[in-house]
Amino acid sequence: MNQRSTIVKVGIADLNFVTAPSTIRTSGLGSCVGVIIYHEKKKMAGLAHIMLPNSTLAKSETVNEAKYADTAISKLIHHFLAMGIPSCSLKAKMAGGSQMFSFRSTSDIMRIGPRNVASVKDELKKHGIPIISEDVGGNSGRTIEFNPETCKLYIRTVNKGVKEI
Repeated sequence: MNQRSTIVKVGIADLNFVTAPSTIRTSGLGSCVGVIIYHEKKKMAGLAHIMLPNSTLAKSETVNEAKYADTAISKLIHHFLAMGIPSCSLKAKMAGGSQMFSFRSTSDIMRIGPRNVASVKDELKKHGIPIISEDVGGNSGRTIEFNPETCKLYIRTVNKGVKEI
């Protein structure tokens, strides 16, 4: 049976899941972080486009779980757990977290990119999920696409072309 490959697009503060042969993509990663949690043998992956480090920053009672590192990563992991896939068999890749603007102030509030990266790393570590590779920091925007068949993450960086990790 020949399955058709599709590209599943994930928006800002959103997340979704794919199984090979489909791939998953998000664009507009500036200070945001794209984190992919995947299972190599089952050829499945989830991608979250994370905007902010922690859901305690939420200004309303209803929290968009995909928007924050802590809640988005939990949601990705729970999806795999619900399918009977233990978190100890999952791996992660990540990209983004740029410092898009330079500020005279070194205020932590303005350092959203680096804070997002640190928060994603903390959450993955808390859940025991190893980060296999990453492309974070800098000051350029990125578009990423993950192929669960090959477990390759393709990163297109503004003015820098495409690389694969």
